[in-house]
Amino acid sequence: MKTSEDNNSSANLIIDRFIDSIWLEQGLSKATLSAYRSDLKVLNQWAVNKQLTIDNISRADLLDFIAHKANSGSSSRTSARMLSSYRRFYSYLFQQELISSNPTEKISMPKLGRTLPKLLSEEQVIRLIKAPNTKKPLGFRDRTMLEILYATGLRVSELVSLKQGNLNLNQGYVRVMGKGSKERLVPMGSIAKRWLNRYLNGPIIEILGERQSDYLFPTRTSESISRQAFWQIVKKYSNKVSIDSDLSPHSLRHAFATHLINHGADLRVVQMLLGHSDLSTTQIYTHIAQHRLKDLHQKHHPRG
Repeated sequence: MKTSEDNNSSANLIIDRFIDSIWLEQGLSKATLSAYRSDLKVLNQWAVNKQLTIDNISRADLLDFIAHKANSGSSSRTSARMLSSYRRFYSYLFQQELISSNPTEKISMPKLGRTLPKLLSEEQVIRLIKAPNTKKPLGFRDRTMLEILYATGLRVSELVSLKQGNLNLNQGYVRVMGKGSKERLVPMGSIAKRWLNRYLNGPIIEILGERQSDYLFPTRTSESISRQAFWQIVKKYSNKVSIDSDLSPHSLRHAFATHLINHGADLRVVQMLLGHSDLSTTQIYTHIAQHRLKDLHQKHHPRG
């Protein structure tokens, strides 16, 4: 008779094979793979507690698990993300003939309300970008990162993993490897180019000292700055200039897209710049722009 330890070991092996499979086939990011693994481990632990195995869960069991998570306080967005992970996992098991039926079939996704990202005004963005002390090498690096983030709309993971070889300062663009290993070229603009030139001709050399690094934004140890560390940097500067403490690096990506649309950019151009595979993902920014216009109308129109 198998013990719970045996079942855990077997489940971990199946999960590892699944993760390896989707990584090889689709080149997903480490963060995405980590999220899949985390969701599956949560389900597996629940299954073990119920004396079940992850590869022997019925549709009723899965619905029971989802209800359990909802009762424990999980949001509909979290439930939807987890169900998406399980759909892919059990589709893989079914294709590999490791299970005879897919328990995720006919389970509907929870309905999600459309939540608009926090909108930064152009004035707030400028205040944030100017917050670092550029007389210090690390402050100059931070200012340059903020300039690049707002100028290009990169994801944080794309920004921190940039290497000097990704730049073409003569033509003014950066080559980015996005989700699903899809490469795109994003223009930077003259101001971002100017800050990058100054950064590469001084502050980065002071930061590295005798060390060498291919990374565009290294730490003093020559390693790439982490996503978490940059998040803390943005939080520090947002507090310094009294902008909402819930601000994140992603807020500058939102600002990049929204301000482009506010100034008349075509939605499909913004889609290409952001690296969205589906136009519907980009359309949220038209809602933000419309929301902003409504606020301005109510505030300034005599009959608003």
